[in-house]
Amino acid sequence: MNPDDVELSNLDKPFFPDAGLSKGDVIAHYRKVADQMVPHLTGRPLTMRRYPDGIGGGGFFQKDASDHFPDWVRVEEVPQRQGGTIHHVVCDDAATLVYLANQATIEFHIWLSTMDALEHPDRLVIDIDPPQGVPVRVLRDVARRLASLYREVGLTPYVQATGGRGFHVAAPLDRSADYEETRELSLALADHVAARDPDLLTTAQRKNKRGDRIFLDVNRNAYGQTFVAPYTLRARPTAGVATPLTWDELSRTEPDGFTPARIARRRKKDPWQDMDDHAASVSKARKALAD
Repeated sequence: MNPDDVELSNLDKPFFPDAGLSKGDVIAHYRKVADQMVPHLTGRPLTMRRYPDGIGGGGFFQKDASDHFPDWVRVEEVPQRQGGTIHHVVCDDAATLVYLANQATIEFHIWLSTMDALEHPDRLVIDIDPPQGVPVRVLRDVARRLASLYREVGLTPYVQATGGRGFHVAAPLDRSADYEETRELSLALADHVAARDPDLLTTAQRKNKRGDRIFLDVNRNAYGQTFVAPYTLRARPTAGVATPLTWDELSRTEPDGFTPARIARRRKKDPWQDMDDHAASVSKARKALAD
């Protein structure tokens, strides 16, 4: 299906009133980033966050594909741990991306594993989740601390501005480990970094245990969980875009510093483009951390 052949509707509807973006602008963003974004979506069960009347009108998360989605949109039956299945959309092409944007999907959230190996993630992600008021220089420093530890244990770190309040530090994996092993590693890494600065950082799951500390969130590393896809818009008034960064860019980037306009002006290849070439072993990283 050619993305230019996707039927569009209500293009003038305001979707981000404060940022002055219409539904047509949202679709235009996804058209422009499709070549970089689709490889990150391909093969992965997708959760959509849809806002039929724009972000001011309320939205909802959707996992199950709607019955009216056309046959050319890939839909896969995905087993659930608690029993039953969900029919997830899998976005393998630009036409599907444009179609879903026309269905008022503003945010795209993806699994850390692909359909051909659902139980074996090929991504590890730690989300740096700050309370209000933490200076961005502190968040950048925390991202660098995580990256340094990743490298020490044989992982290759990649960083993403989430388009919200924090950064993601990700690493590609060789899919030799399951989700339980991957979560154990991610928590061990986060605990290790937090233990070095317990007044600033925490891995406490309960909010009332965190105080005003930055939460190193490893909860994305579980079966059925998702993280924000590279180049997705975020449903926030400033219309931030989740953006993969080079480590050099980190020093001059706010978590929500990229907008569709700034992305359109960016003349850089996708910093995460070659990450699968650096896939690493969870078991070897665990051993290195223990040593």
